[in-house]
Amino acid sequence: MIRAKLSSILIILIFLVSCSKEEPNIQNIKKKSQELEMTLAYEEGLEKLRNYDTYNAAQKFLEAELLFPQSIWAPKSALMASYSYYMQNYYSEALTNLNRYLKTYPQDKNIAYAHYLVGICYYEMIEDEKRDTQPIINAKEKFELITRDYPNTDFALDAKFKLDLLKDLLASKEMYLARHYQKKNKWIAALNRYKNVVEKYDTTIFVEEALHRLVEINYQIGLIDESKKYAQVLGYNYKSSKWYKKSYKVFNKDYKEITSKKIDKNKKGVLDKFKKLFD
Repeated sequence: MIRAKLSSILIILIFLVSCSKEEPNIQNIKKKSQELEMTLAYEEGLEKLRNYDTYNAAQKFLEAELLFPQSIWAPKSALMASYSYYMQNYYSEALTNLNRYLKTYPQDKNIAYAHYLVGICYYEMIEDEKRDTQPIINAKEKFELITRDYPNTDFALDAKFKLDLLKDLLASKEMYLARHYQKKNKWIAALNRYKNVVEKYDTTIFVEEALHRLVEINYQIGLIDESKKYAQVLGYNYKSSKWYKKSYKVFNKDYKEITSKKIDKNKKGVLDKFKKLFD
């Protein structure tokens, strides 16, 4: 009787041991199978991306992420999907996926690149100063975040460069609206816009004209002292500017600008060429 019990216990123990060994083996096989499927999907995504089939490449990268979300390759797959959307100019899809990535993988090593790509997507969505400024503002916020939080990355230098361009675009928007209000004789609205340019975008190419317009409008509505104040600022900082000459003429009606017929083309700098884009 005792032998029978011992035999049955031994059989049960052998069964349990074999099951405990079999279970990890099954899990390992399943894990390896998931890794293999994910790797294949990721490689297919890369192949499609190389062949410029960017939309289907994005789908494959997303498939790779879903197949093995615990893998270290999952966040990279999510980023590659976003990049593929960006390459196809599907900026909305890229932004949706990037925002999901930022929430899902906040500690990923490529987080700076994700923020940068968000900024680039908004930057690409900018049309001109006459349209919606929200993409400009969104891009500006992201590039500022990169220069502040990731100053030593490869993306910080380009972010700084693009911030300067965005300031010019925002200033051009203010100038566009200010000129519109000035033409409609809406003096207060025009003055406020020109003041914004002087106060917020004083390093842009528009500050000289904005100061002149402040001289011009204030003089026109009878605020002579205020007009003189802006004329002095313009003269102190930009005395050789054509806008200072125009402001000087506001107070001296008989003044005539001396213009030269000959222009030395070698002295035409990059900044002058850049200004023409916003005239």
